[in-house]
Amino acid sequence: MIVLGLDSTAKVAAAGVFDGERVLAEERIESTMTQSELLLPLARRALTAAGLGFADVELYALTLGPGSFTGVRIGVGLVKGLVFDKNIPCAGVSILEALAENLLPFEGIAAPVLDARRDQVYNALFRCEGGRLVRLCEDRVLPLSELIEELKKKYGSAPVFFAGDGYEKARARAEAAGLCAVELSREQRLPSGAAVARLGYAAYLRGECVTGEELAPIYLRLPQAERERLERENKKSEDN
Repeated sequence: MIVLGLDSTAKVAAAGVFDGERVLAEERIESTMTQSELLLPLARRALTAAGLGFADVELYALTLGPGSFTGVRIGVGLVKGLVFDKNIPCAGVSILEALAENLLPFEGIAAPVLDARRDQVYNALFRCEGGRLVRLCEDRVLPLSELIEELKKKYGSAPVFFAGDGYEKARARAEAAGLCAVELSREQRLPSGAAVARLGYAAYLRGECVTGEELAPIYLRLPQAERERLERENKKSEDN
């Protein structure tokens, strides 16, 4: 089965092609261009590198969040368009799980972190058993300080693998708190379209796919504009 994995949740757009056994191609790009300008050409480039085209894709795997609200919507919109009027299954994937998948195999705790602003991060925790990920908590948003404290209390001296755009900040905080934060290469901590494709294929085997029409972003909190509107309304109510 030819699986195309796509990620547009952060600054780095990623695409990967997987055939159910091996990765055929993988592409990443970081640019000042918008994800709407990057993602389709990047997907085409990955398929071309694998000697394939969109007509060969049998499963679309896509990160549905958490992350940039605009980026997630762009990815969902693109896949909806690509599968429109076609009977091609789609698999939604957590970008946090995909970041951890890209670290396999590892010994310790994988703690992918995405910047959620206001010193908060999107995060989930994983360990590796038998070469596979084991999820330790659901995707969440929390202050970075709380995450560091949780890692220190629950996992003590275990090596911690941060990944994602919050890597530098989280690793510095963890080291300052006395944790063993493993240094990773840029390739290891960036989003991976191949990891998304592998997770999407696993979801397909579990019977967890959806149609393009059913694809929808996963938000762990309201978009910033909506949060600011509610804050203004609350302040106005307090003033009155």
